[in-house]
Amino acid sequence: MATKVQEKLKLVVFFGSTREGRLADRVKKFVLDHIQKKEKHDIVVYDPAEKEFPLLKKAFHYYDNKSEAPKLLQECDADIQTADEFLLISCEYNHSIPPALSNMLDHFPASSFAWRPSAILTYSPSQFGGMRAAMQLRAMTGELGCTSISKIFAIPSLYDVLNEDGTPKEGKKEHLVKELDELMSHLDWTAQAFKDKKTKSGVPSNL
Repeated sequence: MATKVQEKLKLVVFFGSTREGRLADRVKKFVLDHIQKKEKHDIVVYDPAEKEFPLLKKAFHYYDNKSEAPKLLQECDADIQTADEFLLISCEYNHSIPPALSNMLDHFPASSFAWRPSAILTYSPSQFGGMRAAMQLRAMTGELGCTSISKIFAIPSLYDVLNEDGTPKEGKKEHLVKELDELMSHLDWTAQAFKDKKTKSGVPSNL
């Protein structure tokens, strides 16, 4: 019997930081390089430091004619709606979600995110690894309809584990790779389960 080829999952990755000298670039390089090597995903990245989302005044779903919305919002909504899963990568600003990240997500309705899982990866130069923001993101993803999986990957003391180019420092690679692989394994399994169930039964019609 021929082995069924597993289709790639479409993964949309959201980053949160826009601060000058941000540590996000180290995390971004490490995470994306490792995930891409696995060749299991079609990856789309939304980074507010590279794609400037306007300060939210009119959400995408409030445009009667969606073609009149900014092109970036049209493209992002299309990617969100066709995604199989989401990965939110965030630091903390004042122990909270970076405003650029919440601003980016708030441009779109829950119906665009619904019935897909998300995963949360946070980081910090402190010992807490961004976990306070992670707890707030967990509530936010629940409201968006892309509830986060139970596992969270938090990277504390980031200066001590990742070099400026995103490579792990000596003695740190095994742990970082193990945690990232576990996070993605849990996310992918859940995404495939959602996908299979939607194919078989559709989704409730009350959203």
